[in-house]
Amino acid sequence: MSAFMFATGIENSYPTIRLPDGTMQRVDELEKTGHYERWREDFALVKEMGIEFLRYGPPYYRVHTGPGLYDWAFTDETFGALRELGITPLVDLLHFGLPDWLGNFQNPEFPEHFAAYAGAFAARFPDLQFYTPINEIFVTTMFSAQYGWWNECLASDQAFVTALKHVCRAGVLAMQAILAVQPGATFIQSESAEYFHPETPAARPLANFLNQKRFLSLDLTYGYPVSVVMYEFLLKNGMTDAEYHWFDDQHIKAKCIMGTDYYRNNERMVREDGSTYPAGDVFGYYVIARQYYDRYRMPLMHTETNLWEPDAVNWLWRQWANAYRLKQDGIPLVGFTWYSLLDQVDWDTALRENNGRVNPLGLYDLDRKQRPVGRAYQRLIAQWKDVLVDESYGVHINY
Repeated sequence: MSAFMFATGIENSYPTIRLPDGTMQRVDELEKTGHYERWREDFALVKEMGIEFLRYGPPYYRVHTGPGLYDWAFTDETFGALRELGITPLVDLLHFGLPDWLGNFQNPEFPEHFAAYAGAFAARFPDLQFYTPINEIFVTTMFSAQYGWWNECLASDQAFVTALKHVCRAGVLAMQAILAVQPGATFIQSESAEYFHPETPAARPLANFLNQKRFLSLDLTYGYPVSVVMYEFLLKNGMTDAEYHWFDDQHIKAKCIMGTDYYRNNERMVREDGSTYPAGDVFGYYVIARQYYDRYRMPLMHTETNLWEPDAVNWLWRQWANAYRLKQDGIPLVGFTWYSLLDQVDWDTALRENNGRVNPLGLYDLDRKQRPVGRAYQRLIAQWKDVLVDESYGVHINY
């Protein structure tokens, strides 16, 4: 059958952060939101919402315990329950962090180990079709190696390019490993859809540079030819010509849906001094998603959005209006996502501080009580689900 994928997700970030005393600490959102204890209840909420598609993944750092070694206990339970409930997972295999034994994204051995994990996962669950091998590669590499916030906590162009080439290679190898087991697999690259506005004419050169840089993770993944400026940037900062052209030869794009994530801070103003700050939704999801579509010409999905109460319900409507307008204009939009099912914890500091502060972003709060945006999304799905089945484009679901 064909279906439009109305989805939500269970937020499962687990980067490591550096505490003020210099020690490293793992930040696990599944733990902070109580999901390890309440996962059955959480899956029941997905059913209550009328949602059939769930962005969900096991905590990679807990599962991949060493080279070729895996602890599947929690994963077997949760994915078995999803199958029994008839919820289709969009399998989120890596979400912002690595197992301790792999270190961080500067590790050149990480891609092959991750591909082995992806293949082992697919072999264990061969009926699963949809995968996000690595969530938000651009955010992962920027926050870990350009801003110095997570994991390796480095802040340089060289560290960023090193992380970028490793993470993109890991994603491509993982897709190939999954396809060896499940030839019908479909991959959804959940990636941050961004835009940089120059505050003044003097800020235009940097804004232009950043508006090319934002595409790098997808350019490499899809083998899209980068500009001369970006090619020189990559080579200057440690990528070899052979490493760059390796991506040209992989041809994975035909198996992919381009997932685009959009939040109010995805558009940024660029100052003359090089600093940036949130601009709000100046262009909005329609314009920016259209830029990504025009570049890659692939099926599109809105894979993440949210906003804090009391503005959440209005934001949901505006995001849906933008997404549906894309579909009306002939863009093959296959899904829409409010992210996430539950409130999140400490995302107000991008997980950099371990404050335990609850962020009211979910369809449900952490007491598992439905928020107004949960009721609004439930109505939206009920109203639009049958209409969208009759429209022009849908994903083939293998049941």
